[in-house]
Parts: sequence; structure tokens; C-alpha cells
Amino acid sequence: MLREPLRYEPGVEDIKPDEKETIQGLNDAFDTILERTANDYGHAVRSVHAKAHGILEGELTVEENLPPELAQGLFAKPGSHKIYLRMSTNAGDILPDAVSLPRGLAMKVLDVEGERLPGAEGTAQDFVMVNGKVFQAPTADKFLGNLKMLASTTDRLEGTKKVMSSVLRGVNTALEAVGIESTKIQSLGGAPNVDPLGETYYSTTPFRYGDHIAKFSVKPVAPGLTVLTGREIDASGRPDAIREEVRSEMMGIEGEWEFRVQLCRDLEKQPVEDPTVEWDEEEAPFQKVATIRVRPQDSWDAARVEKVNEEMRFSIWTGIDAHRPLGNINRARREPYRHSADFRAKFNGCPYHEPTGPGA
Repeated sequence: MLREPLRYEPGVEDIKPDEKETIQGLNDAFDTILERTANDYGHAVRSVHAKAHGILEGELTVEENLPPELAQGLFAKPGSHKIYLRMSTNAGDILPDAVSLPRGLAMKVLDVEGERLPGAEGTAQDFVMVNGKVFQAPTADKFLGNLKMLASTTDRLEGTKKVMSSVLRGVNTALEAVGIESTKIQSLGGAPNVDPLGETYYSTTPFRYGDHIAKFSVKPVAPGLTVLTGREIDASGRPDAIREEVRSEMMGIEGEWEFRVQLCRDLEKQPVEDPTVEWDEEEAPFQKVATIRVRPQDSWDAARVEKVNEEMRFSIWTGIDAHRPLGNINRARREPYRHSADFRAKFNGCPYHEPTGPGA
């Protein structure tokens, strides 16, 4: 028997007195990445997940007759929403794909009703996920330490990074063979060089889910996607191999993914403040609340790339209060991610455009 989902209340968060100082440190680390890459490229890119591999347009359809605990926020009533998907890897510099890094999936759901989070422009709800179940650091100050390390290596020794990535992939494979998964090794270039279309993505951090608390996940279910699960891409001599593979594949794939939520049922076993703790799916199962569908298309269409990759920003703090980000990692991501987007907009002379009308 599953426990009943816990009710959300502000007391589930434990706000530390030094969070403001940590956030300033994150801003400084992001500045190092942003300024170095912008000066090198003559064009500002994102401070994390800078390199996109595919930009897709599709539709999210909320399930009918969801039980009350699942019919919350965006998912409170059935219906369809236009969406944009951005597939990426996590570095803040544009690296050749031979440097193998975790995959990211950002989704912007248009025309979402509800009270907006403070400072959230437009009418969209953003979801930002990676192909791993846990975050790489338990607290914001540890996240800052990891970010400083990434900032110090941004856009340096590209050839060395390729060799290191190959070595780290071997180390990671050896660890996985004995049941150990290292998010740090993967974030440094030891992740399997997998096809992003076949991956399952996770929010890793918790969010308010209307009256409850949840983590999110997107799982491929269409045969054309599941056949790609775990498939590794040979990037030898092809700096943009992932983009090329995704573009070729999406020309013929009817893409379908499940959007799932994992409701918190026990704060001790499913903590809000430590995203390195995996929520056991036997005690807190993922449940489908919507379907994502993407028709065959050019995943690197120039007009869509300009509209989404260049003119939009993705943030877990863009959305409605019913899906408020929870926990110290999420609180720490709010200001630095806006800081990064503002830098990019100013440097490129291109303000970001949040969708505000039907079908924007």
C-alpha cells in the first residue's frame, strides 16, 4: 500500500541564512563563464547547457479523468498546449561532441493559466530536466564549488578535454559495472555519448504540484524513440555529431513521450532539501499525467533555432505558482539563471521573448 501524497506547505523548505552569499558566488562563477565564452565567440551563449542539439515544436496533451492528487496546476484540466523542446548538453562552452556530457531537455509549455511566479513574464510554463535521476550536489554551496571548477576549465584545453572525456567514460563504465553511478564524473565528460532522443529525463529537484510536492520526468514511448535508448553516437571527427544524428532521425520519427509526476509521500525518504537522494519509485512511483507528441520535422530549422535557441530563455522560475520550485538548489538557481539570460540578451542586443498569446 502506497502512502497518501503529502500536502504542500511552506514549512517543507528549510531556508539557510547564508543562501544570499552563495547566490552571489554563483553569479560570479556564471560571469566567468559568460564573459570568457562571449569574448571568444563574439556571441553570448548560455552559461550552462550552451550547446543545443535539436529544437522541436510539438504538443502536450493533459490526460482526461486524472485523480484529484494528479489534477493539479497545469494538469488540473484536460487539453492541449503547444510546446517547444530544446535538447542540449550541460557545459557552458560550445564543445565538440567527442567531449561526452549529460543530456538536457528544456520544455516550454504555452498558454498556461494560473497565478504567475514573481517576475515570471509571459504565459508559459518551463520544465528543465537532465538524463539522470539526481542532482550533482546536495546543497547550493556544494553546487557553487562544482560550478567554480567548471568555470575554471571553460573554453580551455579542448584537446585535453577530449582525451579526459574518453578516460572518464572508461572510469564511469567500470563504476557502473559494480553498481556505482557518479554524477560528478559524468558532468566532467564521463557520461555515455548517448542519443538524446532515446533518453528519459528527470527534474532531479522537487517542485510544488498544486496541493502536493513532486518531481517530474519525461519518458520516450514511441517505438522510433525507444529503439534509440542507450544507443551511443560515434562523434569521431564530427564536432556536431549529435545534432546531425538527431536531425536525420527526426525527419522520420513520430515522437511520443509520457510526462510523469512522482508525488512526495514521506519527507524523510523523499526529502525536499537534498536532491542527491533518489526517490525510490516503489515507494513514490511516477504516474503519467500528459503525453508529448512531436511530428517528423527538421530539428535544426533555422527559423525555429533563431526563435527558440536565441530569443527565448528557459528557467524553472518561469511558470505558475502551482509549480513553484522547492529546495535550496532551486532557490539558488533563480537569480543566477536570470542573471545569465540578461547578460546574453544585452551582449547580443537581442532581448528574450516570452510567449504571451495563443500559439505564440
